[in-house]
Amino acid sequence: MKIKLFSYNQLDTFVHKLSGLTKLVCFLLLTTTVMLTYDIRIILAILIFSYFLMNKAQIKFKQVKTMFIYVGIFLITNFILTFLFSPTYGCEIYGTKHVLFPIFGRYEVTLEQLFYQCTKFLKYLSVIPLGMIFFLTTNPSEFASSLNHIKVNYKVCTSLSLTLRYFPDVQRDYHTISLAQQARGLEMSSKAKLINRIKNVVTILTPLIFTTMDRIELITNAMELRGFGKGKKRSWYSFKPLQTKDWISMFICLLIFLFMLYIRIFVNKSMFYNPFI
Repeated sequence: MKIKLFSYNQLDTFVHKLSGLTKLVCFLLLTTTVMLTYDIRIILAILIFSYFLMNKAQIKFKQVKTMFIYVGIFLITNFILTFLFSPTYGCEIYGTKHVLFPIFGRYEVTLEQLFYQCTKFLKYLSVIPLGMIFFLTTNPSEFASSLNHIKVNYKVCTSLSLTLRYFPDVQRDYHTISLAQQARGLEMSSKAKLINRIKNVVTILTPLIFTTMDRIELITNAMELRGFGKGKKRSWYSFKPLQTKDWISMFICLLIFLFMLYIRIFVNKSMFYNPFI
């Protein structure tokens, strides 16, 4: 089955069977764990765990390779810019300096800088799969109903549900408009110059924006005609109650988060793991 980016697909996997609330809590706990530490040991563990979950959710690399390409370009650019603007930041953090080889002026490659930038690289790389798992395995309606059952206002829940549903619609419209423009002679392949491709993308975005505005107006009118927002409560068709596997999953993620706090406060006594001391 071909999975589109940001599009939910119902599969018979352990991850898909979890409640939307469970996946949100686990996502927030794991991403917060990664963001609050620069301990490469913890980050690597979560990186391996996140790709393990992707495999369990039957999300193949070829199905999300476009996202990985964009993320890879961003990470490489960030890696280079970090070195250009702060070539010795790693040395300042770890308090030591092991020069591998000089380049020119203040630019020299140090072991500390490489270690810091690799840790930062892995931080981003470990969070991306978690986001993909959440988007690709969470039913928007079920997710909204789960939030509503923990007393989140149903208007907010419905807005989140519509937002999650809207991503694949925009992606499909962009693809349709792109094919229509290419049929009229618009060049979008690598044969065209970069500046021309940017201009061509703008010609696609213009009708996409108008299509988006039309859909928003259509949905708004439909909700008003059905009296949305008049009552204090609403019923949900796709509510999924929390089960034992949901509580166990959240407990495991909470343990990972608490373990990170313990390592940061009592072992490293800093958010950075220093292997140079």
